[in-house]
Amino acid sequence: MLKGIDNRLNAEVLACLRAMGHGDVLILADSNFPSESVARTTVTGRPLRMENLTAAEAAGAILSVLPLDTFVPDFAGRMEVVGAPQEVPPVQAEVQALIDRAEGRPRPMVGIERFAFYDMARRSFAVIQTGERRFYGCFMFRKGVIPPEG
Repeated sequence: MLKGIDNRLNAEVLACLRAMGHGDVLILADSNFPSESVARTTVTGRPLRMENLTAAEAAGAILSVLPLDTFVPDFAGRMEVVGAPQEVPPVQAEVQALIDRAEGRPRPMVGIERFAFYDMARRSFAVIQTGERRFYGCFMFRKGVIPPEG
């Protein structure tokens, strides 16, 4: 255990978040996402796991240490519901509330079509698979920067 670090963040996830640079993309995936095959083409080359957590629990832990990009409109995204791209299921609303809290203001995620999401995931830094069983519990976070002090 470490002081000030959310205990839901395991060592592999912490190392990944630390290694990411400005603009790198992190995928947070539900339990139905093809994490194993998709993650083979990422920078990490294998999926990381937070399998005992819901998408919102994992996102909350990640957002406690990961700054989101402030320079681009696609700082965070959600996989769109097939046939209803504007629909925001409860799992996505939960993560949106965590983003808004972390950012200190409403900052809506962009919708990403399902197959475009898969393509983005294949080019990402890492895929973290959660234990989320609700459909469309898949998200993209783009790492931002931490400004210098003073």
